[in-house]
Amino acid sequence: MMEAKDVTKHYPQGSRIVKALQGVSLRIEAGEFISIMGPSGSGKSTLMHLMGALDTPTSGEVYFQERALHTMSDRELSALRRTRIGFVFQFFNLLPTLKAVENVALPLLLSGIGRTKALIPAYEGLERVGLLDRAEHFPDQMSGGEMQRVAIARALVINPIAVLCDEPTGNLDSKTSEEILKLLRKLPEPGKRSVVMVTHDAHAATYGDRIIHIRDGKIDAEELVKDKHRHAITVPHA
Repeated sequence: MMEAKDVTKHYPQGSRIVKALQGVSLRIEAGEFISIMGPSGSGKSTLMHLMGALDTPTSGEVYFQERALHTMSDRELSALRRTRIGFVFQFFNLLPTLKAVENVALPLLLSGIGRTKALIPAYEGLERVGLLDRAEHFPDQMSGGEMQRVAIARALVINPIAVLCDEPTGNLDSKTSEEILKLLRKLPEPGKRSVVMVTHDAHAATYGDRIIHIRDGKIDAEELVKDKHRHAITVPHA
């Protein structure tokens, strides 16, 4: 479904070059929940941005549903992000002047769907994440956990085939984080929707089916999560 082949990403920083990714190859199948784990600066968010068509690699190739992203026009890439990929970020990225239901409906409105029609699945999405009673509230009237649920509903409103989450619990307390992780765990659909979650939290990573460990821009280790109920793993050493 999504694949990176020998991908590198280099950034100029003053007089030196930062090598964020160095020859990373990774394939994610339809229906998988993949956790990408590593310390700050390891390259995990960079990899997610490349796979979500938010950035382009310095070298190597990225594929989405077997199609190379570098062969797509800017318009096609924009359509891909708007209609097939849902994004969830650490700081929610909700518009403060819009109510919860309007924030959820925003991707549909930007696609040209009329307001009345767009609000129907937006209300349904809020009900799915348990926030229908907060539909008319603005972001500053909600808790961090509630705002992240709104962000998840927004990511799902387009019925994406991939949901990419960048540190989705990084700005939440432990109890709220657990609630969000349980919600994310329900999102993959066998043979259809995949979920990719970037995290530095070993406990959060165990909600995935597979954990990819990244260090210094390279895949350091990979493991299957055998016991998803206990959510306990031993992080391999470099």
